[in-house]
Amino acid sequence: MQTKNFSILPVLFAIAVSAMVLSSASFAAGHHATKNASHKKAAASAAMNAQPPLAAQIALADNPPALPAKAWLLMDFDSGEVLASANADESLPPASLTKMMTSYIVEQALRSGKLKPTDLVSVSLNAWCRGSSTESCMYLPLNSQATVIDILRGIIIQSGNDASKAIAEHMAGSEEGFAKLMNAEALRLGMKHTHFMNPTGLPDPAHKSSAHDLAILARAIIRDSVDYYPIYAEREFKYNGIKQGNRNALLYTDPSVDGLKTGHTQEAGFCLVTSSKRNGMRLITVILNTHSAQARADETRTLLGWGFGNFEKVTPIQPNTVVTTAKVSFGKADTVAAGLVAPWMLTVPRGQQVQTSVTLKTGLEAPVTKGMVIGKVVATSNGKPMGEASIVAQADVERAGLLLRTWQHVAKLFGK
Repeated sequence: MQTKNFSILPVLFAIAVSAMVLSSASFAAGHHATKNASHKKAAASAAMNAQPPLAAQIALADNPPALPAKAWLLMDFDSGEVLASANADESLPPASLTKMMTSYIVEQALRSGKLKPTDLVSVSLNAWCRGSSTESCMYLPLNSQATVIDILRGIIIQSGNDASKAIAEHMAGSEEGFAKLMNAEALRLGMKHTHFMNPTGLPDPAHKSSAHDLAILARAIIRDSVDYYPIYAEREFKYNGIKQGNRNALLYTDPSVDGLKTGHTQEAGFCLVTSSKRNGMRLITVILNTHSAQARADETRTLLGWGFGNFEKVTPIQPNTVVTTAKVSFGKADTVAAGLVAPWMLTVPRGQQVQTSVTLKTGLEAPVTKGMVIGKVVATSNGKPMGEASIVAQADVERAGLLLRTWQHVAKLFGK
């Protein structure tokens, strides 16, 4: 009779594996439940903090949206005209929207040659970001150096406080010195409700801006920073081995959106400045202090949808046409043709008729040079001014000789 020996080890192994599987499943379920609970708590908290819908105080077309934010605005890029807004001039904390001014100053310094893209910027202890969860960072190593163009990307795409502080110290010696540059530029641009205390947007009771001012700044960036504006549409940037995505969610979902900047602090709420171009029309939106990142994206989509749906581009006067003929005194010619200095387009409510009227300078005398401004043309719709453009002489008019001028003086005296 043979006795079979069975090892107990496989049995014990199977029991252990089963226990591990059950434990793992239990942990995963618990983690999933915790994560869902955390998300639900965050969503509930955001909903509790939501602003009531804020109705438009200015609207150039019917049925503007009411948006749950402390302030919002829609601007036509070409003219700078506000198409709709609410609380647009209220000074509010701008959070990282501040960095639009920081990047604008860098861009203009690059444009003028004061900075070069390859210039190296040192990272001081003050600028160095320790990677806390309370601020956004480019993660520049302490005492390292980075090129100006990398710093600019770190400001725009990664919203780096470290990048903003480093360039401020590089250009002005300190954050305080750079804030003086920021405020001088804000004054030059006509930002009447703005005061900067730092280049980052970190909270300070005196650090404020308004929806209208931020739209003015966005317009200046698009207009003046042509070589660098495409950076605002870049979806990600990798530096120091760390890749971060652009926080502007609309860049991933709306191909017409090509900038500009997000912002968030507890005090400022969730903020977003956006630019979108469709069918030759560019609109700028500003949302200040809404309750979540999702809300600022959704409210911007709503505002852009209303804007593009209710406004259109019109050409009041076709280019290369004679607008009027101006009388010229004491010239070899009695008149000169007048026309637009450049193509002129207006953004108006869809289907609205536009009328034009011309005003010429009085007492126009020779000599007149081609391109000289001699008047303006004003566009109105339903009695409201919609815009104006300069008109210029289309030809030179030389001054007449002494005999001809004398004859013209005599003719004027007799009303001829």
